[in-house]
Amino acid sequence: MKRKATAVWKGSGKEGTGHLSTQSSILNKTQYSFNSRFADGIGTNPEELVAAAHAGCFSMKLSFVLGEAGFPPQEITTDCTITLEDGTVTQSQLVLKAKVPGISKEKFNACADDAKANCPISKLLNTNISLTATLEG
Repeated sequence: MKRKATAVWKGSGKEGTGHLSTQSSILNKTQYSFNSRFADGIGTNPEELVAAAHAGCFSMKLSFVLGEAGFPPQEITTDCTITLEDGTVTQSQLVLKAKVPGISKEKFNACADDAKANCPISKLLNTNISLTATLEG
């Protein structure tokens, strides 16, 4: 499987503007700029997209891991915060809340750790990945 996205940038790094499009067209000339990346401008930015990719990938992987363990989840909610410092992504912080009937806290934590280590985006990222996991009733 291959997936494609395209970035177009015009102008200098600070004054220029760009747009992003994806194969699925869910992003279709979506604006990004210096301000949307480093200030409070309107548009998206690469770090936000990495955060969405990591949260989504981790959640889906955890669903598979829990299902294989015999505990299909009712709901998985994952927030991801990407930290960019001095031009480097230094951390991806995952905060998980999940409803999984019948699972022990220990088994849940083991499944979450498995998903953290083995989701494709975790494997792609060359950074510190932290996980805070909460099993909801």
